[in-house]
Amino acid sequence: MNSKMLILGATFALMTGSAFAGSATGTSALDDPAKMSPFFTDSSMKTMKSEAEAKTAWSAMSQEDKDAVMKDCADADIAKAHENFCKAAMMMGK
Repeated sequence: MNSKMLILGATFALMTGSAFAGSATGTSALDDPAKMSPFFTDSSMKTMKSEAEAKTAWSAMSQEDKDAVMKDCADADIAKAHENFCKAAMMMGK
């Protein structure tokens, strides 16, 4: 009985940990506040900064992060949810 409870508890802990990890980073690079906050004026990430400020933030990103953003913006569903940002990213990523 104790071993079943341990296994069940460990399984639950692993599932819960995975769920929390996923929610902390979001479903894409565009949902990661650490990557995206430099582009927005508010914590809800609804109002974008000026074009000049966005270009500065884009230039400061690592190539890996830029590639992740461009990949996510190429996905129609993700791009629809982040329409304004993806339009700007496509212009900056050229």
